[in-house]
Amino acid sequence: MSRKYIHQIIAISACLSMGCGMNASATTADIFAIPKGSGAATTVAGFDGNIWFAATLGNYIGKMSPKGELLATYKDGMSPLCGPDRIARGPDGNLWFTELLCNKIGRITPDGKITEFSDGLSKGLIGARPFGIAAGPDGHMWFTESGTGKIGRISTSGVITEFNASSALKMPTDIVAGPDGNLWFTERFGGRIGRMSTQGKVTYFKTESAPAAMLVNINTGRDGALWFTELFSKGTGSVGRITTTGQVTHFQQGLSKPGAPVSIVNGPDGNMWFVEYFGSKVGFVDPNGQIHEEPHKLGFGVVPDGISVGPDGNLWFTEVLGDKIVRITLP
Repeated sequence: MSRKYIHQIIAISACLSMGCGMNASATTADIFAIPKGSGAATTVAGFDGNIWFAATLGNYIGKMSPKGELLATYKDGMSPLCGPDRIARGPDGNLWFTELLCNKIGRITPDGKITEFSDGLSKGLIGARPFGIAAGPDGHMWFTESGTGKIGRISTSGVITEFNASSALKMPTDIVAGPDGNLWFTERFGGRIGRMSTQGKVTYFKTESAPAAMLVNINTGRDGALWFTELFSKGTGSVGRITTTGQVTHFQQGLSKPGAPVSIVNGPDGNMWFVEYFGSKVGFVDPNGQIHEEPHKLGFGVVPDGISVGPDGNLWFTEVLGDKIVRITLP
């Protein structure tokens, strides 16, 4: 047999085994149950090598091992009906979270001790309604106030300062520290991305999407830009990218209905990974801007959210209504 035909046979065999032309997924999904009624919203890699999550409906902070074992649920020190939502790593070795329903910022140590802070937050009929939270470049935690339109800063000792930024009608939502030393945040109903200096100076950039597009999550990419999600733009929602100079690009090709990307993270494989709120799928945007949806079946109406990279290098996210934590193992 000639060398030419041997090469063809090898190529065909490789094609069949690897799913050539079928977009076969090399990732695996493992789904782990948590207590019923938890309504977990977000996940984060803990400093102790475990996965931590904020259970909004269950009113607790949970801890899970990389193997999927539920290690603990922490409630002591948290006020009733506070609804912990976003959770993030702090510069002090603790995790910080927002308590949307009772207008507080929470801190939890690696051994589960919870402390709440509220002095300095706007009060009033609705209150501050803190939502997104992230570590800033200045050694403080920064958060959005969906009830007032302000951006807040809290020191690791609990001192809160508020800055005028947006409005309650536009609802600042998620926030992240950018590669340029500023804080970047989304407006859920404003159709804009905000950039704030650590001194409180704000600049806005229009995303060219209607206010009803509902911008939600924002995160940094390894390309030096910020990536964000839009729930309702262009029928299926979209993933957006904004440079630190304000140039915006939208990505939608490859996204199936009903879609609705809600949470996004920079994956260890160089792709931007996201979960779809209504599509109940996980997908990624590759460096060429093409969207790929993974074939994993998460179940109808489980509402995935809060994707993050775990300490094990895999992707983790919640099923808000499914009361599950999901691990996506990358090849």
